[in-house]
Amino acid sequence: MKKTFILLSTVLASVFAQEVKAQDASKEIVKVYRWYNPTDANYITVAEGEYQDGQLLNWHYKDKTLMFFAYRNPAADRIAVNSWYNPNTKDFASIGEDEFTDDQMLKMGYSDKHLQYYASTRRGANQVSVYRWFNSKRKDWVTIPEEGDTDAYFKKGYRHKTFQYYGISRGSDVMIYNQL
Repeated sequence: MKKTFILLSTVLASVFAQEVKAQDASKEIVKVYRWYNPTDANYITVAEGEYQDGQLLNWHYKDKTLMFFAYRNPAADRIAVNSWYNPNTKDFASIGEDEFTDDQMLKMGYSDKHLQYYASTRRGANQVSVYRWFNSKRKDWVTIPEEGDTDAYFKKGYRHKTFQYYGISRGSDVMIYNQL
């Protein structure tokens, strides 16, 4: 009887610990989406909770697409990714803190900097490279994971592919809590 009680207690404690670990991991992970605005012919990268979907729809954005997952909190081997807005070109750009200085972004006409998420600077298991592409005609940057449809963006005039950071793969078979 005593052995059964100890065994049952151990199993329940193990199950509870796994559930707590999964809940903690889900608090650490944030979904990253891309939206498209056909009126202005540009894209925006948005972290879950950054803007309400209704607000983006009101701004004429559509085609919400999950790109990858990122982190909510800073840690070793992670960089902050900030959103910048250029009122002259109506472009939103998601820029890693190590890509341009604030002064460079301001000189390019961007303002309204705010933190979106944190991304890994080292490739790990189930991570995907994330690139920034630029369309010089529209003065528009778009963030695209390596598993994205890059041919479609190339046809729309996007060039100058630049590595930014690593995101967590959006594959349906990936257990998110194993990414930490």
